[in-house]
Amino acid sequence: MDARESIVTGIQREFLGLIDRVAECRLCPSMEGRRRVLGNLNGPLDAAVMFIAEAPGRFGADRTGVPLTSDRSGRNFERLLACAGLARSQVFVTNAVLCNPRDGGGRNRPPSPAELTNCAPHLRSQLALVAAPVVVTLGMTALRALEQIEPHGLTLRNNVGQTIPWRGRCLVPLYHPSGQAMLHRPLPRQEEDYRALGRLVRETSSSRS
Repeated sequence: MDARESIVTGIQREFLGLIDRVAECRLCPSMEGRRRVLGNLNGPLDAAVMFIAEAPGRFGADRTGVPLTSDRSGRNFERLLACAGLARSQVFVTNAVLCNPRDGGGRNRPPSPAELTNCAPHLRSQLALVAAPVVVTLGMTALRALEQIEPHGLTLRNNVGQTIPWRGRCLVPLYHPSGQAMLHRPLPRQEEDYRALGRLVRETSSSRS
């Protein structure tokens, strides 16, 4: 085994350890019984892009174990990825919190500030292990979650679609692919955002090769 293979194996081992820690996490009592959505199905550790969304959906990742799949947001995301010219196998997709937050009626709700804080170490670990040169936040909650890792001063309204240097990578804030977000950033605008993202990823990949 050469040095590069040893490094890769070490990173994979660390990721498996992180999966175990996430599975054992009990910091949020309201998440008891929820699926912890982190595993090999999130994507490759050498992904071209790391997407960070808000939280697993109750009809999506909480059922499938794969972020942004099966529900409406997942279907929109697949369409937008196609606009970027990206395959799911090229990207790593995760969430600001790794369990599905629900209200008293069993509906999806936004993560609380305490839940974001509790999950911040898991997000920090993922950022350390996933080598993607481009990090994309999907929605304001994900953008706020990154603020806990390292301040950036960005807002979705003012910085959507911009490429911002952040921790040695390119940070691109985009809207979440949910139906509700489409009211603020219609699908055609989001499709153009993703076409621009695809160009950025190809440029970044060319510069690394």
